Amino acid sequence: MRIIEVQDLEAIALGGAVYGTGGGGDPYLGKLLAQHAMRLHGPVTLIDVDSLDDDALVISVAGIGAPTVLLEKLPNLEQVLNSLAALESFLGRKATALMSAEVGGLNSTIPFCAASVRGLPLVDGDTMGRAFPEIQMTLCTLHGIAASPLALADEKGNAVMVDAVSNKYTERFVRSITMEMGGSALGAMYSMDGRQARQAVVRGSIGKALATGRAIFEARARHADPVQAALLATGGFLIHTGKVVDVQRGTDGGFSRGQARIVGLDGFDGEELSLLFQNEFLLARRGEQVLVSTPDLIVLLDLESGEPVTGELLRYGLRVAVLGIPCVSQWRSAAGLELVGPRYFGYDVDYVPVEQRHMSRDETVA
Repeated sequence: MRIIEVQDLEAIALGGAVYGTGGGGDPYLGKLLAQHAMRLHGPVTLIDVDSLDDDALVISVAGIGAPTVLLEKLPNLEQVLNSLAALESFLGRKATALMSAEVGGLNSTIPFCAASVRGLPLVDGDTMGRAFPEIQMTLCTLHGIAASPLALADEKGNAVMVDAVSNKYTERFVRSITMEMGGSALGAMYSMDGRQARQAVVRGSIGKALATGRAIFEARARHADPVQAALLATGGFLIHTGKVVDVQRGTDGGFSRGQARIVGLDGFDGEELSLLFQNEFLLARRGEQVLVSTPDLIVLLDLESGEPVTGELLRYGLRVAVLGIPCVSQWRSAAGLELVGPRYFGYDVDYVPVEQRHMSRDETVA
């Protein structure tokens, strides 16, 4: 058990943006909303999933939609609470604990809002170990845990319930409703008991985001290299450093889709990296050579500050380091790759773990 204070949200938001792999929504907005709630209602208790009773009711809360929309259509506290209340009313039970659907961007801090207002503990974990663009892309799906019933709330006070036959259908219906809500909404989903949570939760991911954020802050304070600090904290690999020279993006079907070109700097002079994304960064390649692919994490950090660069804030002229971070091991199973591997997103490449691709480059250079 750990007490999370207002000031801890700075590091959680920073670390969550790292694990958000470019998606999950603007971490700055989520941080401000959570800090406001906690200043009014008090700190949040972060608990281990093993402390949950078997019959506990755990609910995940998260933002849904295209992150680019959130730059102009800001989330608010009432949306978070309305979605949670709507789901509890449908279930006929109150939540005993809350959880992050994904440890990424805005969605790493949004659950702190509801937890603070409601006085509920927050599980130190999430359902992905990163951020993914679609609702069914969780370890819960691999363990047969339903995303629905799911409640959506918009900023106007509307609330809609979805109860679908599969998590894939839940994604389809929710995406359509979110578009009608203006491209973004707040949702409560993946209600589960304590036994189910112990199966499907990526343990300790909020604590890991906190530690990663602190490592970057501490490196800045010591005038050390924050990118190196992030590499050590995450166990990741430096894939590329360079300058963003082109970004193409658009909002399509409730997602922010696009690609970027990053021309090499420092030890990567003369090399160009292409980055493809659908909310999250999904594929990085140099020419026809794939450097990192989903489900491994692709992270962009500002070269000077170590600040994570999200997909909606990616722009010409930024000088960035590109990191590849190994994903949760369950995603590397056959079922996991079918759900979130590169071929699901239409990329005609086989998944190879980032550490294997990185070692191959090192051997070639040697």
